[in-house]
Amino acid sequence: MQPPISKITGTFESFDGTKIYYEVRGSGKPIVLCYGLACLINHWTHQIKDFSQDYQTIVFDYRGHHNSDTPVNRENLTIDAICQDINLLLKHLGIKQASFWGHSLGVQYLLRLVDMYPEIVANMVFINGFATNPIKGMFGVDAMPLVFTAFKDGYKAFPTTLSTLWKAAVTNPIAIPLSAMAGGFNTSLTKLKDIEVYARGVASMDLDVFIKFFEQMMNYDATPVLERIKVPVLIISGTKDGVTPVEHQEKMHHKIKGSQFLRVPYGSHCTQLDLPDFVNLRIEKFLDEVGYGAGVGAGVGEGPGAGLSSADFT
Repeated sequence: MQPPISKITGTFESFDGTKIYYEVRGSGKPIVLCYGLACLINHWTHQIKDFSQDYQTIVFDYRGHHNSDTPVNRENLTIDAICQDINLLLKHLGIKQASFWGHSLGVQYLLRLVDMYPEIVANMVFINGFATNPIKGMFGVDAMPLVFTAFKDGYKAFPTTLSTLWKAAVTNPIAIPLSAMAGGFNTSLTKLKDIEVYARGVASMDLDVFIKFFEQMMNYDATPVLERIKVPVLIISGTKDGVTPVEHQEKMHHKIKGSQFLRVPYGSHCTQLDLPDFVNLRIEKFLDEVGYGAGVGAGVGEGPGAGLSSADFT
């Protein structure tokens, strides 16, 4: 049985005064975990449990999400602002460089991060991610951009009504099986309670914040960044992901020189929740291969934060 790992929580004020919430566990080489749009720290529960034994794991809530504040100036609900938050989080913890892992929209954020602050990135792991607008063809149809536009226009006209309907729809019991059918979760592998926690988290978000980040996801194209990446990258894809299908991950793999690629059978859009042991073993292998393993060399963290307690598979 693995020994219990203590958790340290805190907040710091970012560049515009917005308070950002974070959690730190374990010690050793730092790993920063970035979830997807409207997701929760809960999405990394298995990775936190395993990797905190030998590494320092760091999770946080994006601005406008859950335990972090929404900025007073909502013009600061941007991808660039999130990347500034991440950079300042490392400075706050006294860490010069870390391994960054992203899930879904978190991958887009990391692509922007490595372009803005390449010096803080040691390596990256992308899980079910994408570089550019993923909603065209999402769920196997091309109507999603029109659906989003109609949803956004409806919110502008009737914000209170649509917010109420949104919360009711997301937490409705039928939403979970519908999400599974669309490839968002594999309910035969992911625990129901993890999906329910996610639904409650989405419902708790300010719908205006959700719409702003969703729109930026559609508009940001990180494709030019892919060929500029110089650090090691592992890309993980789920064969049953209907939200961001494998072609998104294959495109990144082909453009990122020297990247490693793993296709996970039966993996949904949340592959790290579906098959955590398999995913974690492959990530550990990747970290060892690129010289970031727990037993390889000295850690790269300094200051107060540093002391806190390959092949395609088909």
